[in-house]
Amino acid sequence: MLLPGRLLRLEGLALFIGALVVYFDQGFGVLLLVVLFLAPDLSFAGYLAGPRIGAAVYNTLHTTVGPITLAAVGVLSDTDRCVQLALIWLAHIGLDWLLGYGLKYPTAFKDTHLDRV
Repeated sequence: MLLPGRLLRLEGLALFIGALVVYFDQGFGVLLLVVLFLAPDLSFAGYLAGPRIGAAVYNTLHTTVGPITLAAVGVLSDTDRCVQLALIWLAHIGLDWLLGYGLKYPTAFKDTHLDRV
Protein backbone atom coordinates (compact mmCIF):
# COMPACT_ATOMS: atom_id res chain seq x y z
CA MET A 1 0.00 0.00 0.00
CA LEU A 2 1.32 3.42 -0.93
CA LEU A 3 1.26 6.01 1.83
CA PRO A 4 -0.40 9.39 1.11
CA GLY A 5 2.95 11.21 1.01
CA ARG A 6 4.26 8.85 -1.64
CA LEU A 7 1.04 9.10 -3.62
CA LEU A 8 1.30 12.90 -3.60
CA ARG A 9 4.90 12.71 -4.83
CA LEU A 10 3.82 10.24 -7.52
CA GLU A 11 1.10 12.70 -8.48
CA GLY A 12 3.80 15.36 -8.78
CA LEU A 13 5.81 13.10 -11.08
CA ALA A 14 2.73 12.49 -13.25
CA LEU A 15 1.99 16.23 -13.40
CA PHE A 16 5.61 17.07 -14.29
CA ILE A 17 5.93 14.44 -17.01
CA GLY A 18 2.40 14.94 -18.33
CA ALA A 19 2.83 18.71 -18.65
CA LEU A 20 6.15 18.26 -20.47
CA VAL A 21 4.74 15.61 -22.81
CA VAL A 22 1.86 17.90 -23.82
CA TYR A 23 4.25 20.89 -24.01
CA PHE A 24 6.57 19.22 -26.48
CA ASP A 25 3.71 17.52 -28.35
CA GLN A 26 2.30 20.99 -29.04
CA GLY A 27 5.65 21.96 -30.58
CA PHE A 28 6.51 24.63 -28.02
CA GLY A 29 10.18 25.61 -27.90
CA VAL A 30 12.69 24.93 -25.16
CA LEU A 31 13.82 28.54 -24.68
CA LEU A 32 10.72 29.84 -22.89
CA LEU A 33 10.57 26.65 -20.81
CA VAL A 34 14.14 27.18 -19.60
CA VAL A 35 13.65 30.89 -18.97
CA LEU A 36 10.35 30.62 -17.07
CA PHE A 37 10.55 27.22 -15.38
CA LEU A 38 11.70 28.63 -12.03
CA ALA A 39 9.63 31.83 -12.22
CA PRO A 40 7.03 30.66 -9.66
CA ASP A 41 9.84 30.45 -7.11
CA LEU A 42 10.05 34.24 -7.12
CA SER A 43 7.15 33.89 -4.69
CA PHE A 44 9.77 33.14 -2.02
CA ALA A 45 10.12 36.90 -1.76
CA GLY A 46 6.79 36.94 0.08
CA TYR A 47 8.60 35.46 3.08
CA LEU A 48 10.35 38.80 3.52
CA ALA A 49 7.00 39.97 4.95
CA GLY A 50 6.80 37.00 7.32
CA PRO A 51 5.72 33.35 7.18
CA ARG A 52 1.98 34.03 6.98
CA ILE A 53 2.23 36.32 3.94
CA GLY A 54 5.04 34.23 2.49
CA ALA A 55 2.93 31.07 2.64
CA ALA A 56 -0.04 32.85 1.04
CA VAL A 57 2.05 34.20 -1.85
CA TYR A 58 3.91 30.92 -2.34
CA ASN A 59 0.70 28.85 -2.27
CA THR A 60 -1.00 31.17 -4.76
CA LEU A 61 1.70 30.38 -7.32
CA HIS A 62 2.13 26.71 -6.38
CA THR A 63 -1.42 25.40 -6.60
CA THR A 64 -2.80 24.04 -9.85
CA VAL A 65 -5.82 26.40 -9.87
CA GLY A 66 -3.98 29.23 -11.67
CA PRO A 67 -2.33 27.23 -14.44
CA ILE A 68 -5.41 25.09 -15.10
CA THR A 69 -7.52 28.24 -15.40
CA LEU A 70 -4.90 29.80 -17.68
CA ALA A 71 -4.83 26.66 -19.84
CA ALA A 72 -8.62 26.64 -20.13
CA VAL A 73 -8.62 30.30 -21.14
CA GLY A 74 -5.93 29.52 -23.70
CA VAL A 75 -7.85 26.61 -25.18
CA LEU A 76 -11.15 28.49 -25.29
CA SER A 77 -9.60 31.61 -26.83
CA ASP A 78 -7.26 29.62 -29.10
CA THR A 79 -4.25 31.37 -27.53
CA ASP A 80 -1.22 29.09 -27.64
CA ARG A 81 0.86 31.37 -25.42
CA CYS A 82 -1.58 30.90 -22.50
CA VAL A 83 -1.45 27.13 -22.93
CA GLN A 84 2.34 27.21 -23.18
CA LEU A 85 2.70 29.26 -19.99
CA ALA A 86 0.20 27.06 -18.16
CA LEU A 87 2.12 23.91 -19.09
CA ILE A 88 5.41 25.41 -17.88
CA TRP A 89 3.72 26.41 -14.64
CA LEU A 90 2.19 22.96 -14.17
CA ALA A 91 5.52 21.25 -14.86
CA HIS A 92 7.15 23.44 -12.21
CA ILE A 93 4.47 22.56 -9.64
CA GLY A 94 4.76 18.87 -10.46
CA LEU A 95 8.53 18.85 -9.99
CA ASP A 96 8.20 20.74 -6.71
CA TRP A 97 5.69 18.20 -5.39
CA LEU A 98 7.87 15.32 -6.57
CA LEU A 99 10.80 16.80 -4.65
CA GLY A 100 8.69 17.33 -1.54
CA TYR A 101 8.19 21.08 -1.81
CA GLY A 102 4.50 21.21 -1.08
CA LEU A 103 2.02 23.94 -0.28
CA LYS A 104 3.07 25.86 2.81
CA TYR A 105 1.44 26.26 6.18
CA PRO A 106 1.80 29.73 7.75
CA THR A 107 3.84 28.33 10.64
CA ALA A 108 7.16 27.86 8.82
CA PHE A 109 8.48 27.38 5.28
CA LYS A 110 9.32 23.74 5.95
CA ASP A 111 5.76 22.89 7.07
CA THR A 112 4.09 21.65 3.88
CA HIS A 113 1.09 19.58 2.87
CA LEU A 114 3.54 16.83 1.92
CA ASP A 115 5.20 16.70 5.34
CA ARG A 116 2.02 16.73 7.38
CA VAL A 117 0.24 13.92 5.53
